[in-house]
Parts: sequence; structure tokens; C-alpha cells
Amino acid sequence: MKNRLTKVLLSFFILQSFIIHAQEGLPFWNEIQAFKKEDSLKQPAKNAILFTGSSSIRLWKDLQQVFPNHTIINRGFGGSSLTDMIRYADDIIFRYNAKQLVIYCGENDIASSDTVTGEMVNRRFQKLFSMIREQQPNVPVVFISIKPSPSRWHLRTKMVKANSLIKKFLATKKNTRFVDVWKPMLNKAGTPEEDLFVEDKLHMSAKGYAIWKQKTEPLLIN
Repeated sequence: MKNRLTKVLLSFFILQSFIIHAQEGLPFWNEIQAFKKEDSLKQPAKNAILFTGSSSIRLWKDLQQVFPNHTIINRGFGGSSLTDMIRYADDIIFRYNAKQLVIYCGENDIASSDTVTGEMVNRRFQKLFSMIREQQPNVPVVFISIKPSPSRWHLRTKMVKANSLIKKFLATKKNTRFVDVWKPMLNKAGTPEEDLFVEDKLHMSAKGYAIWKQKTEPLLIN
């Protein structure tokens, strides 16, 4: 009996070790663990507005200063895709029980593979949205449209399609808003305004974030 119990416990620990090792190999695993550690050291604010998504949110480091009249939590991570957000939804969204969600994601999905279409991005967003509604049926959701990054301008047809489909989808849902940052970030010629981006032509300069602030701030709830 004792030997059998020992074997069971050993098998359990081996399985746990295998699971942990497999998880550690997932994209952005270390960043998610860093969020958890941060939360353990300082309890996240309650009744806050949660900004989450990819690096455009992660690099918006002065969010709290930009929106001083609101309590903000920033949980943008890596160069994440909607698939990553779905994978880590419990860790980056639901654990905070935020009073409002602001999401920027989808651009990296399209850039990740030639096989990813605007329709696929829309389906992924709908899956994430469905998960959010299951956990927080009434939380207001703001989606910031995919931006016109100069380095990804060749993907613009897919990005415009994704934006259009997500906008139409959200128009059928309560407590949602779609923020169009695509058009405001184009010049008169209809191409990306270069000075809204830093040298990599992907991430934004202060001028780019100023547009995001202007478009987003009126939609934040008190």
C-alpha cells in the first residue's frame, strides 16, 4: 500500500513538473508571471479601468498620468496577438474585475502569418469578447482599431477589413465602443503620418499617443 502511494505521488509530481515546464515554453509566459509577482507585492487598484493588449498598450507607460482623473491598470504585454490574450485572459483581464476594458490587439495577428485574414482576426476577437461577456456580462468594452503602421502598410487591406468587421460586430453589442485611430493617423495623401511613429515605423511616438488619448478619453467612465 505504501509503495503504491509513493508511486502515485511520484507520478503526480512528474506530471506537475511536465505541465509547468510546458507552460514555461508558452509565448510571453515570463511577462505574465511578472504581472502576478507585481500584483502580489502591491494589490491592484479596485474599480479601475484596465488597458490591455499588445505592445502599443505596453509601451503606453504614462497611462496613469495621461488620464489623471481615472484609476488605470496597464496589462499590455509583449507583441501579443488575440490568441495570446485568449490564452491568458484569466491572468490579464478577469483577475482585475475592472469597471471598464480598453483593448488594442489584432495587428500582430495579421503580421504573424500570410494565412491570417481580417476575417480570422474578427473571429478571434469575437471569441475573446464572448469570454469577457461570460465573466463580466455588463463591463463596458472599448476596442481601439488597428493602427496604420508604416512598416506594415503592405498589410493594410487585411487591417482595414478586420477593423470594419470588428466595428460592425461591436455595433450589435451593448456597452461597447469602437475607437477609429486608423483615419486620424493618415496624412492628406492617405498614407501613415510618419512622425506619429518612432524609428522602427511600428511603435508610436508621443504624437501618435496624443491622438489615441484624444480619441479614447471621452469614452472612459468615471
